[in-house]
Amino acid sequence: MARVLEGNPTFFEKLIVDLLLAMGYGGSRSDAGEQLGGTGDGGVDGVIREDQLGLDRVYLQAKRYQPGNTVGSEAVQAFMGALVSKGAQKGVLITTSTFSKAAIQVAGQSGHLRLVLINGDELTKLMVRFGVGVRVTRTVEIKRIDLDYFEDAEPE
Repeated sequence: MARVLEGNPTFFEKLIVDLLLAMGYGGSRSDAGEQLGGTGDGGVDGVIREDQLGLDRVYLQAKRYQPGNTVGSEAVQAFMGALVSKGAQKGVLITTSTFSKAAIQVAGQSGHLRLVLINGDELTKLMVRFGVGVRVTRTVEIKRIDLDYFEDAEPE
């Protein structure tokens, strides 16, 4: 998380798109994910196709907050408003920090919107699980005989 916080906001928004692509959304970065963040982004930092055919879109909001700076309900409500203005039904709000109880409550009452909140701890776990920003340095595979497999074998 320290390395993520060292990067600039644009890097963080790119990381979020890369993570969702690694999780299987869309197809490739060139055709499935788009980073939108910046001035005039309409409260949405990125959009990603939910599937390789592009039948549905998931809108992304990235909040790069320092630890202890909690994302409040106002930020969740603003993102929900941005989703409604885009005619979206699905959104993911990701932070490097945590969400307040009120923010979690607001997200849970989002009505027809499907809104997922991912905090910093979950983010780092997802990055490791899906290989974003990490690299395997060594893999060890040890095999043993599966005695259960041979249990039903009849001798000739």
